[in-house]
Amino acid sequence: MRLLRLSASGFRNLAGSVELGRGLNIFVGENGQGKTNWLEAAAVLATTRSFRTSRLTEAVAFGGSQAIVRGTVEESAEISRDLQLSITGNTKAISVNGAKEPLRDYLSQLSVVIFESGELDIVRGHPEARRRFLDDGIVGLHPPFVQTFADYSRVIKQKNALLAKAADNGDPLDQVTTQLAPWNDQLAALATRIHKARVRFVERLNEAFEHELFGGETVSIRYISSLEGKGDLNDYTNLITERLQLRVQAEIASGHSLIGPHRDDLEIFFDGHELRKFGSSGQQRSAVLLLQLANINVFFATRGEYPLFLIDDIDAELDYERIGKLLTFLDGKTQTIVTTSKESFVEKFGANATVFRVNAGNAEIQ
Repeated sequence: MRLLRLSASGFRNLAGSVELGRGLNIFVGENGQGKTNWLEAAAVLATTRSFRTSRLTEAVAFGGSQAIVRGTVEESAEISRDLQLSITGNTKAISVNGAKEPLRDYLSQLSVVIFESGELDIVRGHPEARRRFLDDGIVGLHPPFVQTFADYSRVIKQKNALLAKAADNGDPLDQVTTQLAPWNDQLAALATRIHKARVRFVERLNEAFEHELFGGETVSIRYISSLEGKGDLNDYTNLITERLQLRVQAEIASGHSLIGPHRDDLEIFFDGHELRKFGSSGQQRSAVLLLQLANINVFFATRGEYPLFLIDDIDAELDYERIGKLLTFLDGKTQTIVTTSKESFVEKFGANATVFRVNAGNAEIQ
């Protein structure tokens, strides 16, 4: 899988197109010129989501009404596909070779793994960031799973609305229990699928860590179900069904759903210590990078190809020694796009790379 060409119009300050190299691609320029915008455009093209904002409308150029990102993806020497994502108002449209494509199919066209400052929330942030890391990795491996997550979110939203209404109205417990039953049945089935997928993904990540890359630093992770200690997690469907029945009154009192994988978490350990509590900022950066590299390894083991690897402001998060080891490891594996504002980075690592100089959104090959 390789992104041959990327173009954008009306997307932030970008203009024109770039022909990407097969290995390392470096976007260099002063801050504010649009380096990260090119990286974001590649991510949006692949995932239909931005790593910088939850509202894609914010990526439309100031004063504009529409943004379009296009790319040509090479699957093999004989097969390539043209992808397009357009943003108009609050609507986004996706297509492959000019034909509209369902999201679950579109997401299999181009896969990316991203390392940028926001990814440090996997370690430092709330459990939601860690759940999102797992779920993004699962969808990367099995794009149709995006529908499972969407269905689960819909069920939780509908159930929360029912619980909030019941709490406001003071509805009788028996009545609310009856109303909740069909939603809880759906929730239990979807939650079981999500729980099993996350547990298996965590197992595979633990098997795929590159512990020797940065001198033997050991990272491990553990999935923490919110039902841990409540019963047999190996019989998850029956366990969550039982807990949903037991906690109806508490859920009515709180006005929202208290049971399910939307309340689970991930523990990350660095050399045996819980990273969030005891890790230095450098250890946290290394751990997140090793997590993403494990993600890449699992993707390759599953799909037989490597995803596109995007690294924003690479030398702000990593020292040159680690960067050198990382790029050596990636050489011959992933197509990688990095951004930097430092000429010294280009001098040190640019000899065998495709280098683009970015000015006012335009990227010109060096």
